[in-house]
Amino acid sequence: MNAIAAPVEAPRPTLKTWLMAARPKTLTAALVPVMVGTALAYGLGVGRWLPALAALVGAMLIQIGTNLTNDYYDFKKGADTEERLGPKRVTQSGLIAPGVVLASALTCFGLAVVTGIYLVVQGGWPIVAIGLASVAAGYAYTGGPFPLAYHGLGDVFVFIFFGLVAVPGTYYVQSLTVGPAAWWAAIPVGAIGTALLVVNNLRDASTDVKANKKTLVVRFGTAAGKAEYVVLLVAAYVTPLAMWGLGLASPWVLLALLSAPVAVPPLKLVLGAQGAALNPALGGTAKLQLVFGLLFSVGLYLR
Repeated sequence: MNAIAAPVEAPRPTLKTWLMAARPKTLTAALVPVMVGTALAYGLGVGRWLPALAALVGAMLIQIGTNLTNDYYDFKKGADTEERLGPKRVTQSGLIAPGVVLASALTCFGLAVVTGIYLVVQGGWPIVAIGLASVAAGYAYTGGPFPLAYHGLGDVFVFIFFGLVAVPGTYYVQSLTVGPAAWWAAIPVGAIGTALLVVNNLRDASTDVKANKKTLVVRFGTAAGKAEYVVLLVAAYVTPLAMWGLGLASPWVLLALLSAPVAVPPLKLVLGAQGAALNPALGGTAKLQLVFGLLFSVGLYLR
């Protein structure tokens, strides 16, 4: 009598596997907005380290939760297959069981809400709205009945939540007010964060088409995606000049322009490469995000 084959189970996740799932290279998207908002707050004499730390922890948890949700749903929806051109994903590769990945994502979102309780005590009801909207958007990026990334709204999501929400939000929990400088400071942060997504969408255009993932690149073509990347970088580098010209920051804010050489290698790749060859551009844009963010933060802090 033939034995019945037992179902293949995912191996027990290791620390290395969980780090792969968390995607540490993407966490600059959570770090930089908090860093910039905090530097501006301290530069204007209203900085407070404990709310800043809580904002950073909450942002990191939401980012990791979003990454895990993305890992799960991109596999379920067929966007992550054996044809994947980017780094290995734990659900698609069978390294972590799908249910465990989704449960971990929800746990991260839950912990972010718990962290947010302290921020609500500090900042009141506006923080409730910001926190719940950020968690909901993180899940809805690829999950839920209307996944944002699958309807061409991923770019808008990143610019809003990693720029226009995260930077002024970080400033607000420390100062309990938001001025023009905080809104302006959010522009380059959101722009470079969105540029990171554009590289990802350019690389994955062919597989996204098969999965019916209608990113802006899929909808309007790779030429439009390359143009978007250029426009986002221009917006990032024009902003420090504008802030200085408007009297919202000292000349030190122009330190951010020193990061321009870091932007050249990924820009060249975005304009001339495609598919897996864009993977270095992804890392290069993440590096640019961090270097620009550091220099921009120093410039905002110095008066």
